[in-house]
Amino acid sequence: MMKILKLIIMSAMSAAMISSCVSRSADAIPAAPLEECVYGRYKSTFSVWSPDAEAAQLRLYHSAADESAFGTFDMDLSKDGLWKVTVRRNLKGAFYTFQIKRNGEWLPETAGIAAKAVGVNGWRGAVVDWDDTDPEGWDNDVKPVIKPSDIIVYEMHHRDFSIHHTSGVSNKGKYLALTEPGTKNPDGLATGIDHLKELGVTYVQLLPSTDFITVDEEHLENNQYNWGYDPFNYNAVEGSYSTDPFNPVTRIREFKQMIQALHKAGIRVILDVVYNHTTDASKTGFERTMPGYFYRMRPDGTYYDGSGCGNETASEQAMFRKYMIESLEWWMKEYHIDGFRFDLMAIHDLDTMNEISERLHAIDPDVVIYGEGWAASAPAYPEDKIALKVNTHLMDKVGAFSDNIRDAVRGPLGCENAGFMDGVEGNKANVEFGIAGGVEHPQVSVPFWTNNPLQHVSYVSCHDDHCLRDRLEEATDASEQERLAMVKLAQTAVYTSQGIPFIFNGEELYRHKQGVKNSYNRPDSINAIDWTYKTRYKDLVDYYAALAAIRHEHPGFCLGDAALVREKLSFIDVDDPCVVAFRISGLQDIDPASSLTVLLNGSKKPVKIDIPAGNYVTLAQNGVADADGMGAFSGRTISAAPTSATILAEY
Repeated sequence: MMKILKLIIMSAMSAAMISSCVSRSADAIPAAPLEECVYGRYKSTFSVWSPDAEAAQLRLYHSAADESAFGTFDMDLSKDGLWKVTVRRNLKGAFYTFQIKRNGEWLPETAGIAAKAVGVNGWRGAVVDWDDTDPEGWDNDVKPVIKPSDIIVYEMHHRDFSIHHTSGVSNKGKYLALTEPGTKNPDGLATGIDHLKELGVTYVQLLPSTDFITVDEEHLENNQYNWGYDPFNYNAVEGSYSTDPFNPVTRIREFKQMIQALHKAGIRVILDVVYNHTTDASKTGFERTMPGYFYRMRPDGTYYDGSGCGNETASEQAMFRKYMIESLEWWMKEYHIDGFRFDLMAIHDLDTMNEISERLHAIDPDVVIYGEGWAASAPAYPEDKIALKVNTHLMDKVGAFSDNIRDAVRGPLGCENAGFMDGVEGNKANVEFGIAGGVEHPQVSVPFWTNNPLQHVSYVSCHDDHCLRDRLEEATDASEQERLAMVKLAQTAVYTSQGIPFIFNGEELYRHKQGVKNSYNRPDSINAIDWTYKTRYKDLVDYYAALAAIRHEHPGFCLGDAALVREKLSFIDVDDPCVVAFRISGLQDIDPASSLTVLLNGSKKPVKIDIPAGNYVTLAQNGVADADGMGAFSGRTISAAPTSATILAEY
């Protein structure tokens, strides 16, 4: 979401009060998956769910822009609440809408709630032969096998990543940008998908790529920009990142080509999904088929707004829960998506999130699921029943972003200091909490909220708020050299934590957004990544890559079990509020090393700490890192320069 606020819980609102605000006639829930358009060469079947409607019609069009339909068909109501009709002809290439009659009036036309292919700007569904959407070799697409200890997530916006003239990419700002090998910046350094491989990331998290409404796909020549947190058709691919948004098949095929290329590169794909709210509700299929059912409504008929975007959806409603689950399953089965990031996950109820986890893990046991454990303001649902960060331990294999480690390392959102990485006191406990992956630990004073460290997403910046460079330039008067040292320190904390490391696209290049905190609709001049920064800040890029290599080499940094974290991770007592030191030992059966020791010095002075006497290899020190080691160290006292990190391995 745009600007995330701390959640203020409104616990007095009960589920019963919410339920009373919506139609209760929707008792008929289809047992079979919702399929609004099923294409066949000789017939196509259409259905739309509106159990208490008076009538329903299907309208067919030759194009997404035709004013008049070439066919209008009355639909029949079945016992499961679906209005259905079969058209016995080959409709391949046609477009369709539904129209529902309620209270004697016809509601505006809609593509429905579950359109899987749409025309330009998403107002009409498209009839496609899904075999036509598969790129060559799609049936042989193989998901890379990635161990939990190797998960490193790179958050990416399609346009940011490749639109700049220095990217060397031909299909700038498009899905196909990630299918181009061999792209380089003006100095010959790798960009695009080759850069991701060099960086050692194993998952790409794509900002919203499902059909959203704020970019006019008919006029892309205007260089419009948006993050996409204004969803319209949840099951359809966004057209503005396609080379031809007017052709439904093209946008689908190109999205699949992107997934295919990332998989071949050894990278899995996480989709950022925004089921917590929609764009203007009056424009959606939800309100044009079953008004008031899919949203949480006040008694006066207005929308509750925990999302800060005008409405909040009602995941506790049986049909919306079914809809969410089947939508996610669709993205996994048809598009081979490997994971999901839930925007404002705290708006969803715990039962829905747990059922989602169960169903998706049945498809792929390695699916990654996490989200924002907060909302923009208090959702209209009880605190103990929603997917708040503090309730993460009540979810199974569902994680949450950790604002504990984020705020501790870089300073809280809206605060004018840069936290632990700039020597600000008061952050040590939350840094240690993040290092332990949010689990209960005898040396951690912050209350736990995860049952498993892999539920803890460790990060210091994302698309929201200032990127890391802008944060440092806003909150410190340090030199660039000093700020770069802070970035390295911050990311060492992220990469050596027991949680899932998460980085924001371009921060490894020391990108900036000219100080803009909420750049969701700002132009490319603010958001685009300048790839000449890879040359200018090559040392920082190399450090990120080395941290990834160290983590891949040493699974001790991801024990993956709360009991193992308590057994093997111990914090070293250091009498300095800006120093965190820890040791992971007893790793003989888990890691190439028998122990790993990390010293994070956020203070402005050098420090020394005592460690068990032994023979160590230095993996990182004074802003340089190398998974193969940078020399031997023997002794029982290690030193760290101001604002630096040290990593030692004992073999």
